[in-house]
Amino acid sequence: MATDTGKWIRYGLIALLFFGTALNYLDRQVLALLKPTLQVEFGWSDREFGHFGSAFQIATAVALLGIGWFIDRFGVRWGYGLAVAVWSLAGMAHAYASTVGQFVAARVTLAVAESVNTPAAMKSAATYLPIRERSVGIGVINSAANIGAILAPLTVPWIAITYGWQEAFIITGALGFVWLIFWWLGTSKLTPLGDAAIAATQPKEKGPPWRELLKERRTWAVAGAKLLTDLVWWFILFWAPDFFARQFGLGQAEIGGPTAVVYALAAVGALTSGILFPILLGRGMTPNGARKSSMFFYALLILPIPLALQAPNEWMAALIIGLALFAHQGFSTNIFGMTADIIPARQVGSVIAIGALVGNLSGAAMLEFAGWSLDSGYGYTPMFAMCASAYLLALLWIHIMQPKLEVVNSAE
Repeated sequence: MATDTGKWIRYGLIALLFFGTALNYLDRQVLALLKPTLQVEFGWSDREFGHFGSAFQIATAVALLGIGWFIDRFGVRWGYGLAVAVWSLAGMAHAYASTVGQFVAARVTLAVAESVNTPAAMKSAATYLPIRERSVGIGVINSAANIGAILAPLTVPWIAITYGWQEAFIITGALGFVWLIFWWLGTSKLTPLGDAAIAATQPKEKGPPWRELLKERRTWAVAGAKLLTDLVWWFILFWAPDFFARQFGLGQAEIGGPTAVVYALAAVGALTSGILFPILLGRGMTPNGARKSSMFFYALLILPIPLALQAPNEWMAALIIGLALFAHQGFSTNIFGMTADIIPARQVGSVIAIGALVGNLSGAAMLEFAGWSLDSGYGYTPMFAMCASAYLLALLWIHIMQPKLEVVNSAE
């Protein structure tokens, strides 16, 4: 009976992390979905709107430098709970902002708090889930980002039309405090398992300094790939609702449907992204060939994205952009898989952090560039061209840095 109770407590943890991650993506998308209404309300230029997105990405990048210390200092239960409380308040604060500076301040606070989500969720899985449940748990948690990205366009425009744009921020932010009640009650009996229990009583082993990692071509292979490809995800996440509104003349109530289609296809990509590589391995390919062939396949799927600019309607455009995000998930999964293969185990976390840092910074640059391009009359053409070429360039970069991927972490 005690064993069954512990199992259900752990399943409850997975559910809580799933919904916390879904809220993370729900809250960050509210501003982008309300752009048509807010641009009329405040008279923002596209460049000013781009500042909101870039401020979020830069704040996230800076916050990543200290998230590990924060989680280690306060623990998952207190640290993650505090982060959700702060980002929920920051989301609600958007409702009371009236100037660009106030919106930027709310976005920066939201970004810093939301950056805790993934490290805290992964540490929770490593600390409280046995290895046989851990992989499934992490997969469920990772899928939540796409669920949040789908739910946001299906709910936020309706709330704004029905109750007002301020209420859209307040209602979505308030959901975090409902989640906090379940988090506090549901994690009260969690105890570390196995190695995590031992590690909790010992000094934490520090990873290698970044200056050492930056001397490694393997690190640059990962960082360059993230720099070139993450900007596509952040660009579409932030600007897709505006693209549908601008390109097809959709109103506030109409942009949710095609935006949801885009992220539904991204969710399918996330769920299937780990399949191709082992299939190619099973057919006799080397890890180097299988990994790079997988990346090449997904890079080809992204090439048609500029055709969305010529699509006859918003639904066809949504399918084209959704195919690109489907492929992004596949390519991104292979970057993470490559990292786990070629980077020594004790360095993986640090290299992933470096990749996330440069990915957020390139995303900030892309969002600023999009605002400039739209204000300058160039439209979405330059950004879609960059998206189409980014993944082939990333694969070329990986091949230049690592002509042959040498696996150092093998399960065999």
